[in-house]
Amino acid sequence: MTGAGDGALAGAAWPEVEAAPLVLVPIGSTEQHGPHLPLSTDTVIAQAVAERAADALRAETSGQVFVAPAIPYGASGEHAGFPGTVSIGHEALHAVVVETVRSLALWAGRAVLVNGHGGNVPTLDAAVGRLRREGHDAAWVGCDVPGGDAHAGLTETSVMLHLAPGLVRPFGAVTGDTRPLAAILPDLVARGVGAVSPSGVLGDPSGASAERGREIVEALAASVALRIGGGRADDRGRLPEPGVPSRGPRP
Repeated sequence: MTGAGDGALAGAAWPEVEAAPLVLVPIGSTEQHGPHLPLSTDTVIAQAVAERAADALRAETSGQVFVAPAIPYGASGEHAGFPGTVSIGHEALHAVVVETVRSLALWAGRAVLVNGHGGNVPTLDAAVGRLRREGHDAAWVGCDVPGGDAHAGLTETSVMLHLAPGLVRPFGAVTGDTRPLAAILPDLVARGVGAVSPSGVLGDPSGASAERGREIVEALAASVALRIGGGRADDRGRLPEPGVPSRGPRP
């Protein structure tokens, strides 16, 4: 049984929601992640990081911290050539983010979106920036792994081996494009991931392990909690990395 005690908003009854809690909203995608990872990979990661960050924040505050149900669809047009991908595009995602936070603002004190998909970034910048200009206490933070590969490679495969090993298919023979993202970005933007990597993988999953995934998730959750707890969002609503100054208003 779940409820307000474990921080899952979906399991709480309305009288259990106290005044002005912090609410984390995981946002992911439903898109291909190679032949070995599930379509839900980004959403699974965003949900897990949000839950662990909420646990850390809950230990440091007297107020409530909830994790809302994840938003499982994002802007994934670059993966449209692969069966199973569901992309709602930037315009629809913008509307979902804006209306979600406007609704939360009726009772929540602060809303932070925890993003698991890089393709959502332009929309989050625009939508959360708009919400902040409207006066809402909203921000967003990404589940970025410094030095990690781009898509469905060692990084995400390790994380999924830790979080949901039963959803990971054999990956010993999986091949991907291992060139730096900057080298493939023009083709990727113009023609999609499939034109760059027929397998849908940007990186190399060989060597992935659950232990490596555990270390990555723990580091991500600690970083996200620190950024939410102490970071001041810039004009786009981004919470900076620890030690990185917030960007001031743009001219």
